[in-house]
This record gives sequence, structure tokens and C-alpha cells, in this order.
Amino acid sequence: MAKIKDGFVLREVAGQAVVIAVGEASKNFHGMINLNETGKFIWQEIAQGLDVERIADDLTQEYKVDLEIARRDTVRILGQMEKAGVLTK
Repeated sequence: MAKIKDGFVLREVAGQAVVIAVGEASKNFHGMINLNETGKFIWQEIAQGLDVERIADDLTQEYKVDLEIARRDTVRILGQMEKAGVLTK
């Protein structure tokens, strides 16, 4: 299960959801990651400690999408967040 690394937070900047580094994390991570509505939803689900299956299930409820599509998109977005260095397993 993926977890948000210490020092990364979700903020709203000019109506846009962004992930920024604070504290010690800001020494190695410069800039921000823009999230669309789905990315923000997934980030918030990760922050609650939910796993891929639960996130995908919640996406189907929130956005009325097929479970397989929700699962695939969740895995893809988590992979992108891990690659960006804001998540850990």
C-alpha cells in the first residue's frame, strides 16, 4: 500500500490542487505537482490510508466509472506519484 512521504502536502493554489514539499522535504524537492480532480481525489484517499482496491471502488462511486478502468487509472496515477518521489510503499 502506498503512503504519502513525510513533508508532502496537498494545497489549493488559485483554485488548483497542488502537492508541495514542506520542511525537510523541501530541501530535495523543488516545485510542485499539479493534480486534476481525479488526482486530488486519489491523493486524499491515500492520505486516509486506503489501498488500491478501495480507492478504485470509491472512484466508481464518485465518478460513475467502470471498476476495471478505475483500478487501472489508480495504479497508473500511484505509479506517477511514486516516480515523482512523493509516495513510498
